[in-house]
Amino acid sequence: MKITTIVDRLVADLGDKRRWRAYRARARALPGPYRTTTEALERYLLHAGGMAKGDRLVQMLEDLADLMERAAADQTPVRSIVGDDPVAFAEDFLSNYADGQWVNRERQRLTAAIAAAEADHTGDPT
Repeated sequence: MKITTIVDRLVADLGDKRRWRAYRARARALPGPYRTTTEALERYLLHAGGMAKGDRLVQMLEDLADLMERAAADQTPVRSIVGDDPVAFAEDFLSNYADGQWVNRERQRLTAAIAAAEADHTGDPT
């Protein structure tokens, strides 16, 4: 499935879709290495990020575009931004948007289920 299809399904709000399209235009307008880096990071973040909230996804990508636009304007080398380990950079970047990830809902659901099980057990007269 193409990334744009995934994003279109996740980003249901019309305002978020406009923001997504504006982000894509900004990413395409970046100079060569910044555009390539942004596209690679976007792909990784969309696949590894597990974002469940469209507005957080778009915010994350807009922030990525901001970062790359500033770096391009300042002529900061891409490697100075992402460092020697681009995966670590992407994971650190993604951690700033953890509240939008589906895994956090599942963590909360698991914690609540265990707490409920414990409450059932401690309230059981056996």
